[in-house]
This record gives sequence, structure tokens and C-alpha cells, in this order.
Amino acid sequence: MKEEKQNFEEAIKELEVIASELENGDLSLDESVAKFEQGMKLSKKCSDLLEDAEKRITILLKDDDNNVKEENFIQEEE
Repeated sequence: MKEEKQNFEEAIKELEVIASELENGDLSLDESVAKFEQGMKLSKKCSDLLEDAEKRITILLKDDDNNVKEENFIQEEE
């Protein structure tokens, strides 16, 4: 799977597989380091995807003059 085409869910699944492989302890040191590096890249990608999604989330509200106003979305605590 090409990394640039990968969505958040796919990246998380791949990261979970890597974590399982590392926890298993059956890899050589070189394989473990390579998997760790791959996992760190995926972690960064997931973080970037979440940050981008957060930036895109907005609410459009109309003010008293019927103008459209854009505000950042803030999720309320339940």
C-alpha cells in the first residue's frame, strides 16, 4: 500500500500490526529497528491526518444580518 494514498484507518491498522510484531519479540534487532522506524512514520502520518481533519472541521452560522460566519468547531464535553 502506498503511504501517500493511505487513509487514517488504514494507517492505524498497519500501526497495530507493527506493534503486535514488535511485542511478539520474534524479530531480529535489525527487523525490530526497521519496524519501529516504520511505526514512527505511521504515527506521525496519523497525527498529521488528525490535525488536518481538525482544521477542516468548521460550523457555518448565520448572524443577524443573514451573513455566513465561519467558526472553529469545539466539541462539548458530555
